Amino acid sequence: MTEDTGQEPQPDPREEKFVVDAELLSDDQLDGLVDEYCTRYHGLNDTENPMAERERVKSAVRRRELVVWFDPVENAASLGVPGKSL
Repeated sequence: MTEDTGQEPQPDPREEKFVVDAELLSDDQLDGLVDEYCTRYHGLNDTENPMAERERVKSAVRRRELVVWFDPVENAASLGVPGKSL
């Protein structure tokens, strides 16, 4: 006997975003993510020079206040807050 309780399909864990240790990335890769983060969050806020935030963002990554999220569905990485994928 089967009970159909309206179960929602479970998400495929292979499609969930996950955190990548920033130390595994090359300097160029990390710099690219930092640049993208600066232009995404500061470039649209009428900031005259969004790239002036680069060192603050890199420092936040070193302190793990920002982490590298990888999205296997999009095959893309980005910086974001730990525990809160973008």
